[in-house]
Amino acid sequence: MARSLEEIIAAIRPLDRVAMKAAQSRQDSLTKPLGSLGRLEEISIKVAGIRGERLPRLQHKAIVTMAGDHGVVAEGVTLYPQEVTAQMVRNFLDGGAGINVLARHMATRVVVVDMGVAADLEPREGLISKKIAYGTQDMMLGPAMSHQQALAAIEAGLEVLEQEVEKGLDIVGTGDMGIGNTTASSAITAVMTGKPVAEVTGRGTGIDERQLAHKVRVIERALALNEPDANDPLDVLAKVGGFEIGGLIGVMMGAAAHRIPIVIDGFISGAAALLATRMAPRLGDFLIAGHISAERGHRAVLKRLGLKPLLDLEMRLGEGSGAALAIFLIEAAVKALAEMATFAEAGVSQAERETKATTDRG
Repeated sequence: MARSLEEIIAAIRPLDRVAMKAAQSRQDSLTKPLGSLGRLEEISIKVAGIRGERLPRLQHKAIVTMAGDHGVVAEGVTLYPQEVTAQMVRNFLDGGAGINVLARHMATRVVVVDMGVAADLEPREGLISKKIAYGTQDMMLGPAMSHQQALAAIEAGLEVLEQEVEKGLDIVGTGDMGIGNTTASSAITAVMTGKPVAEVTGRGTGIDERQLAHKVRVIERALALNEPDANDPLDVLAKVGGFEIGGLIGVMMGAAAHRIPIVIDGFISGAAALLATRMAPRLGDFLIAGHISAERGHRAVLKRLGLKPLLDLEMRLGEGSGAALAIFLIEAAVKALAEMATFAEAGVSQAERETKATTDRG
């Protein structure tokens, strides 16, 4: 890796307030009542601050979907067998998954990364191999990974982001695939928010009440055994995380260092963001919450991150699907900022228009 993790964190600078002020000024002069585009205005101004551009453009868009397996599936916390992770990676590469359909619709490329799938995946165009190991260890028996592996996962994510920047990248969404990863994410969320495990653990692949209670017990026992330190996010990642979660941390850090907006998907991306923002507090300014997942713990994640989701569609697919849909809205927001006419450009009297709008509303 060209730069160390410490150098990447140091390279994350505050939002560009000059660009944000210019974007706000333009929003206020566009041919519309003040604030009438609601959160689209807020988003466009935030993107201006992230990019450091008064009129940002989002031509090059990508979803980075990271895949990894979890040893904790041996404890019966999911309905699906571990083999599904490798099968779904192949489906991504064939273009047949939900994220592929949505990304094609949004003219967004999908970057598929093997961070730790528990199978040998044949080399294929479009597959990036950063395999740390063949899945994590069972957190019920000890740490999910070593500290060295946790750091390697983050560094691998940084490397993937750097490669995508070389191709052209203006905005990135985070996605995931990994049977058992809601269990790891619930464990991370419980540690980082201080919430009881039962409050942040959901049904994942669709388990019933009995299986959910078992999943909660598994996580509680894993936390009691491993005692992850909330003040040391690398320790939390190593003890109860996943390789794909570590990779997503690296993607987020690299994107923030390059002033690229980061659209986080659902619960797994949110768990990664909890760790990433503890490691690099300024990174939080670069995050946009794509949607609120139906997975129980996601609301607690977004509250801790201080983020308001763009969409609430009761989705819990993962893969980056919610991020892809949100990127469409974000691109629309910045296009409205750049392409709408101002009152002066359109020859419209601002005072008269504002008066008329007030009268119409009355």
